[in-house]
Amino acid sequence: MLRWTVAVLVFAAAGTGTAYGIVSQERTDVPGLSTLGDGRWDYPKLTKPTLPPGAPLPFVQENPGEVHYADLEQLLLPAPAGAEADPTLRGERGRVPVERYLKEYAQDGREDLREHLTEGGLRHIAARGWSMPDGTSVRIFLLRFHTSALAGNYFRAQLGGAPDTMVRLVDVEEMSSYDQGYGNDAKVASTERYVYDEATPRGPVQVRHADMTAGDIVALVAVSRKGTAPVVPFHQTVILQNQLLG
Repeated sequence: MLRWTVAVLVFAAAGTGTAYGIVSQERTDVPGLSTLGDGRWDYPKLTKPTLPPGAPLPFVQENPGEVHYADLEQLLLPAPAGAEADPTLRGERGRVPVERYLKEYAQDGREDLREHLTEGGLRHIAARGWSMPDGTSVRIFLLRFHTSALAGNYFRAQLGGAPDTMVRLVDVEEMSSYDQGYGNDAKVASTERYVYDEATPRGPVQVRHADMTAGDIVALVAVSRKGTAPVVPFHQTVILQNQLLG
């Protein structure tokens, strides 16, 4: 049975002092979190992906390569209630070309990423995106590599994990720094993640993003909005996507 572990995490909503927790639990299905007035989004109930007959889970003894055998689209977090789908991320089975993924990054950093992906064992990319009624935009990309070692190499060589990342996303004015509001308890076994907030001074659009790796998959979660990008649903989205990969 697939065991989904939801780490305990408490968020303080920016400027409100409101907090919410995700209680540790193990179950076959992961419930979406209902909207309780603190800014979180109403996600649908999440269920474990379907595996091919006889295929093992990614992080068990029978799968030393830590390969995700589920279809990549099934590992993408579904959009919450009230979302409008991003028409640029509607490829067949959720697949998108490398160039669409690279458009999430500033122009001056794309060539290094493109070269690594071309030579570094990338298999394919699946993506999903949406916008919310308040203007918040969300884009999630899952990059599947031929091996977990190749995925880890791209994650560490290109995306880093330093307190300040110079790999700028589009609309980031200078750089992004560790998101100090993301709790250390929000961990999913066998995965690694770095969560960032755009450092000040910012431009007209604030960008928050997270990089994560799990076996043969590297993920990008990007959230942006004119003015201020909401922190609570960003953290919620990162945690739920991380759970689907863990």
